[in-house]
Amino acid sequence: MTNQFIFEILSEEIPARMQVKAASDFKVAFENKLTETGLSFSTVETHITPRRLVACIHEIAKSTVATKEERRGPRLNAPDAALAGFLKSTGLPKEQLTQKDDYWYALIESVASPADSILPKLCRDIIRDFSWPKSMRWYGAPQTWVRPVRGIMAVLNGQTLPFDVPEFGLKSSNTTSGHRFLSSGTFAVSDFDQYKSELLKRHVVLDHQDRQTSILKSLTDQGHTKGFTLEHDDKLLEEVAGLSEFPQPILGTIDDAFMHLPKGVLATSMRVHQKYFIYTDKSGNVAPIFGLVANTIPSDDGATMLRGYERVLKARLSDAKFFYEHDLKIALRDQLPRLDSIVFHSKLGSLGQRVQRLIKLVETPHAKRAAELCKSDLVTSMVGEFPELQGYMGGVYAVAQGQALEVGQAIEQHYQPAGPNDTCPSAPTAIELALAEKLDTLVGFFAIGEIPTGSKDPYALRRAALGILRLIRENSLSDLALLPKISRAFGLYMDQGISIATDFTPQQVLDFILERLAHALKSEGLRHDTIEAVISSTNCGDNVCAIVERIKALNTYLTSDAGTSLKAAFKRAHGILPKNETFVVHPSLFNEAVETKLHSELMTVSSQCQDYLARHDYANLMQILANLKEPIDAFFDLKINDDNPEIRKNRLALLAMMIEQTSVIADFSKLEG
Repeated sequence: MTNQFIFEILSEEIPARMQVKAASDFKVAFENKLTETGLSFSTVETHITPRRLVACIHEIAKSTVATKEERRGPRLNAPDAALAGFLKSTGLPKEQLTQKDDYWYALIESVASPADSILPKLCRDIIRDFSWPKSMRWYGAPQTWVRPVRGIMAVLNGQTLPFDVPEFGLKSSNTTSGHRFLSSGTFAVSDFDQYKSELLKRHVVLDHQDRQTSILKSLTDQGHTKGFTLEHDDKLLEEVAGLSEFPQPILGTIDDAFMHLPKGVLATSMRVHQKYFIYTDKSGNVAPIFGLVANTIPSDDGATMLRGYERVLKARLSDAKFFYEHDLKIALRDQLPRLDSIVFHSKLGSLGQRVQRLIKLVETPHAKRAAELCKSDLVTSMVGEFPELQGYMGGVYAVAQGQALEVGQAIEQHYQPAGPNDTCPSAPTAIELALAEKLDTLVGFFAIGEIPTGSKDPYALRRAALGILRLIRENSLSDLALLPKISRAFGLYMDQGISIATDFTPQQVLDFILERLAHALKSEGLRHDTIEAVISSTNCGDNVCAIVERIKALNTYLTSDAGTSLKAAFKRAHGILPKNETFVVHPSLFNEAVETKLHSELMTVSSQCQDYLARHDYANLMQILANLKEPIDAFFDLKINDDNPEIRKNRLALLAMMIEQTSVIADFSKLEG
């Protein structure tokens, strides 16, 4: 294969969680560097396995192209510093510059450079600049890397591209090795297809996605033969594909002594700690088998290996079983006093105080009971060992101890949604508690001045605001007014004597939530100026569903002739009206029918607008706006700046009235175009 460059960095095992991003970053780094140096190529293909990071540049040019560029510099009479900067940027001495049309000019010529002279430096630059989440040093290498590097392979058009890599104390070659355990020795590489083929013979599947596909298929098929269904987990699949160069999926058995444990406990123990896949039976319960992926071909059908894996799992589940049975002996209500000694935040009191606020922030009996118990699992042994089970275990323990299913579900889901892909609660009690939990968090941290900045959000307040929006929108809580609830949450902090920042107001929290709403709606494709026009209006309100519907209605209205006409009229009126002047309309001064007509339509808007807004009737609201088109168009045919000063002032007053009335619906000055 010609016109191809293959570059491989062979290292000790790269952490699986870093691999996919590293392959992507490696591709971008090569594309940028090749473009920067002027060496043309068609595509860059990158791959990663636990031990190797590989790039193959296809259709790479044999050399760069010679170029000539005449670059204009500063004026002849420009300060010396400007000329010095120009000389530095061009790399030429002053004697080589020319003068033309009162400017300095530089003729910059570049000669064609062969690829084999460019690539060594390019590869070393990429190595030096490459960023890993965590890197390490090792003996003999001044450069840090994610793990010690053991080999560099560089092959250009079938030939070795030899160069020193002092960063790792190595020299490049055209050889590499196969699987750490299943192959020995090295082999020479001539082209990329031969490289992949030889790797496969030596038990290395180079493509990350191919490894995922083979694992998924094998585990699924093996599960079906036993009558069970593999529970898909893309994140775990990606991780285990990064742990093996030659994945060998096999099934193990879970001891019957642990099958009474809750599904979440079994799943967490196997997935998080052991990287095992779980299966379910036809009823959706956890099946008594698990799937794992070995990085070698097991002898004796994996019997010896499985005994080791099952022994490790048994030890892990024995701990979980002890914690579960121990926790069940203590009622969640009896755990409450322990929350008083746990600090929620140094300025916001204890977890016990937080629970008391949540109880008062919700209204229904089931929600109050759930609020009382929702934090008790934080002091259980199970959550102490498996923090990722907080919330879930509270729900399990609550139901096991006789609480209603709604209460258990609300406790389990009160942290949700914890992200854009997380499940959003849909049961009324769960929604009520989840909303209260997030509002208490937002109000508390805003009240003590811990407001997110552009780069920092240590208390995940943006996530809390987005969670509130999802709870409201996905459950169509069209009657929910946020500001009273925010004020109520604020009052509860005051009742507990917690010190509040003097400049805090509940409106700050509402504005923050609406700011998140604006970002969410932009990502959904709504016009940003329409969103801003509604949220900036004098009557925006605090009902999220109503605001969204109003934005959508305005978005549609502005695509009509009436909308375009009203927007233009608003901007024209806004430009004509003197600033900081008050106007009052006097109908007795009307001397044209169009003035009377426009005044009549504006009075209709004034009398009906609030009613339509209150009823969220945006179809009729937009219709009364549409009715303004004809009188506005006719009004602008008049001479606004009439020779009679009283008539002129009265016509300006009509324009001011139009702006005032339409601003109740949206701030048209925010619209573009």
